[in-house]
Amino acid sequence: MTKPSSRSGKTNQNRSALLIIVIIMLFGCGVVTVVNTVRQFVDGIRSATAPSAATVVSSWEPDSAVLSIAVSPVMAPVLRNLAEEFNSQRYRAPDGKSLVVEVLTYDPEEMVQVAQFSPPFQAISPDSSLWLDRLEQAWAAQTDQTQDGDSAMPIGQRRVGTRQRYAVSPIVLAAWEDVARRLGWPDNPVSWQDIQQRARQDPNFKWSHANTRHASGLLAVLAEFYAGAGITRGLTVEAATDPTVLEYVKSVEGTVRFYGENEDQVVERLRQEGRNFLDLFVAQERVVIDWNRQQLNERLIALYPAEGTLWTDHPLALLELGQREGEPAVTTNQRRTFQAFSEYLIGESAQRRLLAAGYRPADLSISLDGADSPFFGTNAVDWRQPQTTLQMPSSEVIDVVRDYWYYTKRPTNVYLVVDTSGSMEGAKLRAAKSALKSFLAQIRGDRDRVGIIEFGSELKDYSLLAVLDDPTRQRLEQMIDRMEASGGTALIDATYAGVATLQQENQPEAINAVVVMTDGLENQSARNLYDLQALVRSTPSLPIVIFTIGFGNDVDATMLSEMARIGGGQFRRADEADIEELYRIISTYF
Repeated sequence: MTKPSSRSGKTNQNRSALLIIVIIMLFGCGVVTVVNTVRQFVDGIRSATAPSAATVVSSWEPDSAVLSIAVSPVMAPVLRNLAEEFNSQRYRAPDGKSLVVEVLTYDPEEMVQVAQFSPPFQAISPDSSLWLDRLEQAWAAQTDQTQDGDSAMPIGQRRVGTRQRYAVSPIVLAAWEDVARRLGWPDNPVSWQDIQQRARQDPNFKWSHANTRHASGLLAVLAEFYAGAGITRGLTVEAATDPTVLEYVKSVEGTVRFYGENEDQVVERLRQEGRNFLDLFVAQERVVIDWNRQQLNERLIALYPAEGTLWTDHPLALLELGQREGEPAVTTNQRRTFQAFSEYLIGESAQRRLLAAGYRPADLSISLDGADSPFFGTNAVDWRQPQTTLQMPSSEVIDVVRDYWYYTKRPTNVYLVVDTSGSMEGAKLRAAKSALKSFLAQIRGDRDRVGIIEFGSELKDYSLLAVLDDPTRQRLEQMIDRMEASGGTALIDATYAGVATLQQENQPEAINAVVVMTDGLENQSARNLYDLQALVRSTPSLPIVIFTIGFGNDVDATMLSEMARIGGGQFRRADEADIEELYRIISTYF
């Protein structure tokens, strides 16, 4: 994956500054002026953030019949099983070569980035066509193509060729059964405003949706914009940027406990922590089906938003490779494999297997209420829902909604607590510095505040929380550059300082978090874990999430896991190869 560059960091700074100006203009100027500004803003972001170079050199035989497909993580196990069944049938090309499908797992955002430059795959299957549109936009920017409105670019210049939808799943609100009943299920439909009101009335109520970098998160936010506008079709830039709509979305988003990754990570934490983790979260309907099938304890209920919802549509799309100099083209045999596998996926056998896996089949002739259907004999999911399907808006509207979300989302106060003890000398510290800067580059909201606590045997340097504008970003990056490895490891004292400062700030309307990174064992703190736990529990109305990162092989995983448990966060392991990516992932929670 192409790593974030200093150029992308500068772009994010410009995004935040310009978004403030746009919001001011929104309330003081005409909508036409704002729309033109947003359009220029989005176009500039696309061109400035496009990956700058290929990092993978791919090649295959000119007559290869092996089709490699990049598949989103949740669907990958299901599609891999279907690919194995397809391969076992030994389809052959006219020249006798076997038509073979192999499945590669890629996060959709990474899939889009890699697909722009000589990828090691010839087809992609993200969870939503949103990603295909994102790829086309990025490809147009990379190749200096211009598009007039929604007019399609010539087929020969597209990056995405033939596509086939093979499964769908509506976006739902997944809730524990008693939570669903308190919200009015099954007698009454549940609205976004119901969720917002419940969260306001009960400070212990915890709900979440993924960051808009994930399809479920973006589709949920689009549904909120539709609900705020009071329509189900034809969401426009004008409607999405109406002040009353923005205030509606802001009121709903203001009750989100935190954001984060996609449903598979949420489900993993549910397995570990049960209902202590979340009361309700946004997910594909299939997540509810899969959970109830595997778990022996409390059920999840799929709540279909009263205002309507959108769907993930799981497309399979062939890439039009060979347009760049030196890039291998998709072979004739690979095209044959794509066509044969597409036909296999929409055949009755594969469609029934997809239904059994919890997805709704693309073949509408297959009954959803038959005895062999996961919808049969349960009220946790309802094949007759949703009653209202929202219309997918244009790419222009989606871009504007995604950018305005950084204004409407819940603000963040986060301390980065960084171990620069003597054991961090050399490559470890260099990797940590790069990861910290990558984290700063991902924080885009104009209301988000970041501080840094550097520690060794004691607190070395301390940057108080500040809005991450251009001067603050530059000052924090300079602080990171000055970091040097020395001393022991006062891990608990440094974490305690971060939590205590957030408590003094006392901003319950924000997501308050401490992200701790260490490579060693606690050996210098005056305080212990009991002190940290007592501090966190002293302000129950101000939840503070603690994420811990164990960097290297010598960390005390037990202690870091306990610290994360105290703060209701997570412990993750990292090494020099993936710490930057891990910081990027953690940034999605804010």
